[in-house]
Amino acid sequence: MKLPSCLGWALLFACACSAAELELQGSRLVVSGMLDGTAIKAFTEHLGKGTVRTVVFEDSFGGTAEAAGAYAEAIRSSGVDTEIRGQCLAACAYAFLAGKTHRFGDGFQVNGVLLPVAARPTASELAMRWRGSEVHKTLAEFSPAAATSAAPTSATELGAGPVKDNWQPDHGVLFTASPTLFGHIYNAFYCDGTQGRDFTKCERLSDADPFKLGVLTP
Repeated sequence: MKLPSCLGWALLFACACSAAELELQGSRLVVSGMLDGTAIKAFTEHLGKGTVRTVVFEDSFGGTAEAAGAYAEAIRSSGVDTEIRGQCLAACAYAFLAGKTHRFGDGFQVNGVLLPVAARPTASELAMRWRGSEVHKTLAEFSPAAATSAAPTSATELGAGPVKDNWQPDHGVLFTASPTLFGHIYNAFYCDGTQGRDFTKCERLSDADPFKLGVLTP
């Protein structure tokens, strides 16, 4: 059974979390739940058939760094687009960024992506952090490879040893898009984890347009 969409980020952690579930909808593959690696084999097989054009992450509330790398590699190798419908946190966020294009879905739901960070990023770090190979370097902060300053580039490398899952689903940079009658309103926040379930206590970031920073593509 699929997770229901939460009504806003204030209710985010009230939603039950379950292992990833896959649902094929024509050329769209919908992924919901935690990216814990249990569905990666089926996910890779779906993309290997060449019929999937878009991977849609729907209310995916985290997972492991190892699974994040595996999903990202499968997405990048197949050249599919990615989309978020609802919330996408931590592991989901890095898999999402691997898409040829990566966008928020249409509709009246609040969409959001939270990318974990080890510390509050500076303005210059924000500008490049989620572009190209920099995504791998960021992911490395949350894996054993960080100790040797080697960024993992494949699921094999990520799975070479026990994964240090030191990211928190509520600590990172949060980008949201809220629907209005005149289009979507985009906001960005730095959440240090102390805000608990209330994202309104996060620090609002100025000049952090997700399109300029490469988090979303036009």
